[in-house]
Amino acid sequence: MQQYNPAKLNSHQRYRIATLKRDLQYAENYAQWKEIALELDKVTGLEAWKYENASPYYGSEFIAHRLTRIKRLRMANEQLELAQFLREGLNFDIANIAHPLLFAHTFVGTKKLIEEYIETVSECFAYVASEQFDAFSLVEKIKYFKEASHAYGQPALMFSGGATLGLFHSGVCKALMEQDLLPKVVSGSSAGALMTGVAVTKTDTELLDMINGEGFYDHVFKFRNFMKVLRDRQGIADIQVLKKFLRENLGEYTFSEAFEKSGRHASIVVAPYEAEYNPRIMNEITAPDLLVWSATLASCAVPFLFPPVRLTTKRKDGAYTPYMASTRWVDGSVRSDFPQEKMARLYNINYSIACQVNPHIVPFMQNDVERYRQDLLSWPNRFIRNQSKNLTLETMDFLRARLGRVPLVQKVIDNSYGIVGQRYYGDINIIGNFSLRHFTYMLKNPDQKIFKTLQREGERATWPKIANIEAHARVGKALEQHLHALKVQQLEINVGN
Repeated sequence: MQQYNPAKLNSHQRYRIATLKRDLQYAENYAQWKEIALELDKVTGLEAWKYENASPYYGSEFIAHRLTRIKRLRMANEQLELAQFLREGLNFDIANIAHPLLFAHTFVGTKKLIEEYIETVSECFAYVASEQFDAFSLVEKIKYFKEASHAYGQPALMFSGGATLGLFHSGVCKALMEQDLLPKVVSGSSAGALMTGVAVTKTDTELLDMINGEGFYDHVFKFRNFMKVLRDRQGIADIQVLKKFLRENLGEYTFSEAFEKSGRHASIVVAPYEAEYNPRIMNEITAPDLLVWSATLASCAVPFLFPPVRLTTKRKDGAYTPYMASTRWVDGSVRSDFPQEKMARLYNINYSIACQVNPHIVPFMQNDVERYRQDLLSWPNRFIRNQSKNLTLETMDFLRARLGRVPLVQKVIDNSYGIVGQRYYGDINIIGNFSLRHFTYMLKNPDQKIFKTLQREGERATWPKIANIEAHARVGKALEQHLHALKVQQLEINVGN
């Protein structure tokens, strides 16, 4: 991704760069990784790019003008004008400052102008929330930050399916938690549903303890006798073993109870076994009384691996009852791996982080440089990819119109259409870098070695994205923290009175 000219470097510089790149691959934590990445930017000369304001990917002059104006208003103590000016520019992607290529040119970080702008805006919101800002009363400040926070929105983290490769997600979760960047909105399907279920049924301390512990994927798969599979056609793996594992690790929480415990919103994707019906996302809004383990079990019910299952709810009196008793459910990732649009409507999402490990998807995904290239040489590849997708979808439409009356054929075509037609990218993408070795992990009950190997790969894939995620999240987190502090202040005043 990084662009520099090795021909202009002397032998010592080339050796130093090679050494640093090797060290970068073996960094033990994000602080170490970042230190090496910053040194690489200096040695390669890429650091100079950060101090050049201009770029075709964002409005540098617009951002520079706003930054100057904000500083002047702050220095002049023009409180009302400052509050209004901050509010009218409240957008995480204002002037395109979140463009992926702005975070792909160097090893870490982006333009200093962008970093300074985000820092200054955050500091000025802190000033508005402080006692020194007396143009607003406490009630007016709470109203101001509540509206600003709603207008800004919040991020979502989406975990894909991928069977045992889903252990990669635990590394992503670990890396984000250590930097206080784990979003409160999390979705998952299949293996990603398990990571989602764990994230929302645990407190922060419990979640970190589990992620840093011995692993939580033991004894998921128990393969059934081949003759039994032929006789009852209930899948090649034992669904009861998976069910026991989920109940032990996720507990007996409903979606609403899980939200009350963790403060995180979980959206788990499931699909009715009848393929003509659309997938659904289950969460504390759409299905508050549904048990998290039950939704996770359905989302993990990959066709042919596990049989379709029925969902279970928990009533207010603690009794367990069926959810839509006549319907059976299966893995939702085939037709909706990342339910971005539905979550955006429910949770006011402003950007998404997609964590993709599905082995039938990863080989075809592009990095940010490949996706956003506009030069002439990129046109043939872009044209071939787009036309191949369109041709595949049109072929399936043709087959569906002529063979769709055969139930098995219709199911295969509908699922295939879902795989090809859905969107697999988020605004920020964390993608597994898999070799043939990884495919041997797919349906294994992983031991500690596999768990730690995939977790560390998830961490290292996340570290290069941290600067981008932090830039996206900085202002939103500031607004949320100030709103919470102001509400606490109001509560203390009311209690004192």
